Amino acid sequence: MYPISTGLKTFKTITPLFSIKSHSLCFSNICAEKVHSHSSVSAEKLAYSLDCCYDVRSLKKLHACTIIQGLETNSFLCSKLLTTYAFFGLLTESRLVFTRITNGSFSLWNSVFIGYFKAGEFDELLRVYSNFKQRKIGIHGSAFTFSLKSCIQLCRQELGKAIHVDILKFGFNTDRFVGSSLIGFYSMCKDMVDACKVFDEIAERDVVAYTSLITGYTHTDDHHASYNAFSLVQHMQTDNLEPNRVTLVSLLQAASQLRLLNHGESIHAYAIRRGISCFDEVFKTSLMDMYIKCGAPNKATVVFSQISTKTTACWNVLIDGHLKSCQPFEALNLFSLMAQEGQNFDLISLSNGVLICASLGLLRVGKSIHGYMFRTGVQLDVVTKTALVDMYSKCNSCGKARAIFDALKDKDVISFNVIMAGYLQNGHAREAIKLFHDMRRSGLIENEATILTIVSAFSDLKDIRQGRSIHGFVITHGFESKTDIANQVMYLYVKCDYIDYARQVFDEIKHKDLVSWTSMMMGYENLGQASEVITLFYKMMNSKEQPNPDLVTLTCLLQAFCRLGCVSQIKEIHCHVIRVSMENEITIMNSLLTNYSKCGMYKTSRDLFGQMGTKCIASWNTMISASGMHGDCFGALELINRMKEEKIVPDDVTFMSALSSCSHAGLVEEGLNLFKIMKEEYGLVPGEEHYGCVVDLLGRAGQLKEAFDFLKCVPPTQSGSALGALVAACRVHGKSEMGEALGRWLLEFDPENSSSYGLVSNLYAENERWNEAAHIRATAKQRGLKMTTGRSLIEIDS
Repeated sequence: MYPISTGLKTFKTITPLFSIKSHSLCFSNICAEKVHSHSSVSAEKLAYSLDCCYDVRSLKKLHACTIIQGLETNSFLCSKLLTTYAFFGLLTESRLVFTRITNGSFSLWNSVFIGYFKAGEFDELLRVYSNFKQRKIGIHGSAFTFSLKSCIQLCRQELGKAIHVDILKFGFNTDRFVGSSLIGFYSMCKDMVDACKVFDEIAERDVVAYTSLITGYTHTDDHHASYNAFSLVQHMQTDNLEPNRVTLVSLLQAASQLRLLNHGESIHAYAIRRGISCFDEVFKTSLMDMYIKCGAPNKATVVFSQISTKTTACWNVLIDGHLKSCQPFEALNLFSLMAQEGQNFDLISLSNGVLICASLGLLRVGKSIHGYMFRTGVQLDVVTKTALVDMYSKCNSCGKARAIFDALKDKDVISFNVIMAGYLQNGHAREAIKLFHDMRRSGLIENEATILTIVSAFSDLKDIRQGRSIHGFVITHGFESKTDIANQVMYLYVKCDYIDYARQVFDEIKHKDLVSWTSMMMGYENLGQASEVITLFYKMMNSKEQPNPDLVTLTCLLQAFCRLGCVSQIKEIHCHVIRVSMENEITIMNSLLTNYSKCGMYKTSRDLFGQMGTKCIASWNTMISASGMHGDCFGALELINRMKEEKIVPDDVTFMSALSSCSHAGLVEEGLNLFKIMKEEYGLVPGEEHYGCVVDLLGRAGQLKEAFDFLKCVPPTQSGSALGALVAACRVHGKSEMGEALGRWLLEFDPENSSSYGLVSNLYAENERWNEAAHIRATAKQRGLKMTTGRSLIEIDS
């Protein structure tokens, strides 16, 4: 590009402000005195004073001095006046100066373009360009360069193409400066084909021309174009041109987009050899961003530690990188360190802090950051306010989130998406749907995230009528081709138990991913259609995509094989888990424990439990339940003692499994002792199932009086399971009178439970009181209750 006069900017940087101001005022006063004494002032001195001009008042005095001295047509001096007026944003005065110029000096026109561009007056610059062409005094490359840059800033594609026509007309298409600006313009238009044609027409390509095209490739959404950036830099070096800082920054962006860590490391090494990365903040910030996006946040931290003067931008990049890498604790530590070092917080820093609190559920810290914003009087933008809405929503403060959202004047789709997702997360699906309708009425157009949220809301409601309506909305608005949305629609039908509709959606998905297959498999598994699950799994493995099954897929498949009693297939999955090194995944290991024990392979599950390196509370609970299921009550008690030794705190599920085990083994003392330990030692509140297990324990042992006395101490709202257990015990031990009284109590307590009717009916049938048994069954039928008959998967040959 053509050099831009930076005398004013440079002088202000290196000279104290008070000296500039005093010099400017002093010289303008001297000029006024010389005018009154009819003394002359040279153009050079006036130009120097304009470079040092500090305020508008001094500038106007110098302008007046120029006119009085008869220098208003001096090209050099007028050029300075134009630039200085434009710098202060005084377009009217700048235009008046320009109209007084009678000659056609290129330098004057150049000053106009530079001044307007630096002042950000792009519309005015394009108006001057149109006027410049009409003068027919010739044209200069800078006019095209700054006009094209203005088109980029204003996104004026048609005007930019018209300027390209002018460039071809005047033969500037071979000029490397104009060509570089044209490449930048077509890159903004995402038209890399025409950008390449412009590049090919440049006669003498330099680093700027190459860098413009490389930067254009990195700013497209096409990954293939990003690869072209690396190919182009090789051609550049073939032309004996070395990449500069801007080139390397663009290449780092390409490496980030493609997740090419090796390429990024090579760029880093090249920069070190050339000494580019030593003091350049922009380069180091881009380097940190590349390492984070390529999955190497530790290397980004090393680069960060090498920066001597850390700016707010550097901190922001590192904190944001850890957030996006799902490392919120590391991001929180960096944010705290940033505060301790007294670093200034900008809106990006504050937004990151709020998002950290949202990820970790730190409501108190989030409120502190919000309070800091109030105290410092920071003018919050939409991004920061939306981050606050997200934080309060994820911290279960929907009321505060809604208050901030309602106060937003410039709501956008993202704001609506965040508050809708917050309501959905807190179980308020209907509120999310209302907000969706509000968004539509406000004229905002939904995006993919909006549709995903609203379909999830209808899934939670399990309303098939509205679910089908939103499915129609998805189709009519062209979202059905999006795999994520199709998966969510399919999940909606699965939750509503409309498996056939779900299968139709599944079959119409063109590009099925692992979520598509797994969601459909889970739908069949929830309905007990294990054979369909297995068939679908084999279809997935034979499909074009052939996605690798993850933990959820394998867990669903294990449940299906267990339902069908396919022990050999369960072993195959176990072998696959070992082959792919998933032994440390607790979820799949717990599923293997459960399914081995359900298929009668208690010893195998016990051995597997002993081999597990890491165990969670669910692992212990699974093994305790398996011990009770296979009559190994002492094994279950031993596991509880081991938990105590290893300082693992049991939960209510642990004691539920252990109590059930004691009940089936008839270990009354041990069971009652466990119930006591649960309440007194661990402070757990018993639930209905725990009370039911104790009553069942006493009932099975024939201690019906003790069981009845215990039942009297059970809270009324928690007595349903205990009542049923005692009625069953009365039936077993022949206590019909007591059983009938308790049965009537049971039916009054839970009149909508079909198993209660079955239990009381069988009690009457045991005593051959068939009329009463039939009456109970008829009552259940009148209430629309169905009693499911038990059956075994084991087939006996006749």
